[in-house]
Amino acid sequence: MEKAQTSRRLAAILAADVVGYSRMMANDEAGTLAAWKSYLANTFEPSVAAHSGRIIKLIGDGALVEFGSVVDAVNCAITIQTPRPDVASAGSIVVRIGINLGDVIIDGEDIYGDGVNIAARLEPLATPGGICIAGIVKESIGNRIKAAFDDGGEVAVKNIDRPIRIWRWQPGSAVESAASPAKALPHPPSRDALPSLAVLPFQNMSGDPEQDYFADGMVEDLITALSRFRSFAVTARNSSFVYKGRAVDMRQIARELDVRYVLEGSVRRAGGRLRVTAQLVDGTTGKHLWASKFDADMADIFDVQDQMTESVVAIVQPEIQRAELDRSRGKRPENLDAYELYLQALQKLNTEASEENAIGLTLLERAIELEPDYATALAMAAAGYQHRVAMGLPSLTGDDAARSLVLERRALASAPDDAAILARCGMVRHTTGRDYDQGLLMLLQALEANPHDASIIWGAGIAHLKGGSLTQARTLFERAVRLSPGDSFIGLTGIAHIEMALGNYEVALDYARRSLARNTRFPATHWMLISTNAYLGRLDEAKQALERLQGLIPGITLAEIRRGQHSKEPYRTDVLIEGLRLAGMPES
Repeated sequence: MEKAQTSRRLAAILAADVVGYSRMMANDEAGTLAAWKSYLANTFEPSVAAHSGRIIKLIGDGALVEFGSVVDAVNCAITIQTPRPDVASAGSIVVRIGINLGDVIIDGEDIYGDGVNIAARLEPLATPGGICIAGIVKESIGNRIKAAFDDGGEVAVKNIDRPIRIWRWQPGSAVESAASPAKALPHPPSRDALPSLAVLPFQNMSGDPEQDYFADGMVEDLITALSRFRSFAVTARNSSFVYKGRAVDMRQIARELDVRYVLEGSVRRAGGRLRVTAQLVDGTTGKHLWASKFDADMADIFDVQDQMTESVVAIVQPEIQRAELDRSRGKRPENLDAYELYLQALQKLNTEASEENAIGLTLLERAIELEPDYATALAMAAAGYQHRVAMGLPSLTGDDAARSLVLERRALASAPDDAAILARCGMVRHTTGRDYDQGLLMLLQALEANPHDASIIWGAGIAHLKGGSLTQARTLFERAVRLSPGDSFIGLTGIAHIEMALGNYEVALDYARRSLARNTRFPATHWMLISTNAYLGRLDEAKQALERLQGLIPGITLAEIRRGQHSKEPYRTDVLIEGLRLAGMPES
């Protein structure tokens, strides 16, 4: 008989066990067995099927289930453990559930490995009728499940050589109350201190009650779109809509909803024109952080709603990030926890400068020491090292490419469903790992998961530039420039590269100049200025641009740029390298 083939994959594992089963069997064997079978048929198995799980095995009084999605696994567990009046009771059957996310070995129909072992060890740590999840599960689900998990700290479990951080849930914790806005909603753990946001119902200023549907629909779309960002938590609609039609101070709302930021706005329709205003407020001070208005024709009300939503979402995310950066500047570095270290690092990495990048990576490495599974810091550090390799910056580790790839794998294992992390890991896989097809696929998957994140959009543009369609690359770059003016230099430089690859040197030079006006420290912009001027025969201008680049990166050579700049279609980077050579950049 042929042996079943074994393989490995990342999976969410749910382990369940009946509380007090041995005692129940000793008292009433037949009744207990009948109750267990009824529980499986009416509660457990339907819930697993509804959440796309696969029951691996039933072990007497327990079960082992595999899920492809950690969100499905946790939602399934909550469904199982939440009493339902429409389901017949299975007598005294109460289960504990443990959930882990990890690497598993597939052997035919069975599974093994740490991912399974840890789930089994977590199950006894749950309260009767409750759930115990590993820290990696809590980080992975982020704010996509509105359930209150209590931090259980780090615990030692049998046959596992490292402590496991655990989080517990019990019945009643997952209920969100639409009637009581004073009840705090769950947010990420205080040690991460992630910001939180409530989107209030927009006021209908049209004088026409019939237009309420448009205002409410837009707010629902905003909540859905903003919830895709894992860098902050968004309060559910049921809680924020309690304030519809009520005049309440923003600071009071922030306290009652336990959020740091509040987004409010209004909708005014007059004839065929629509105006939407939006304001982002700091809930702790009442200060307006950002305000703007958006005007449009009402030719197609649903298209207008989509356009308005995209415009607001594209601005709110970076505004929250900017406010968080400002908030973190007042903290002394020696007192920073992992999240604050990440924020400080972000300030440095955003400058694009070599020395600032190095400081940022040092901060991120400290954050990772504090939180080894901190996926956001892992992915940002991977991208930071990838940036050094791609831009030809001096190595910090002796092999920044290898360090980047190690961090990329750890980040993806910690949070495989996070769009922002998937995008950064896709960039590393594409650029540092030279896996063009897989890197592009990861970025496109991230874009599908969060189509409003400008950094994902221009990341997908770069992947297309190096290993896909130039037409698609340009479309993505143009969209990123429109949605995120603050980072538009990346998209403008990308378009310059496309035009140069197509032989349109004057057009490429124009885009490079526009990019330089927005950020003078982005090395790739200087490459475009050097190469396009050289191709146009303007060698003096090319050499001046080369001198400015050498001021940013002393000793930069063609060999270093060639090592970091490559593509599936070689001509797309060969044209850059040849232009740099014409301008006199040294070979090595």
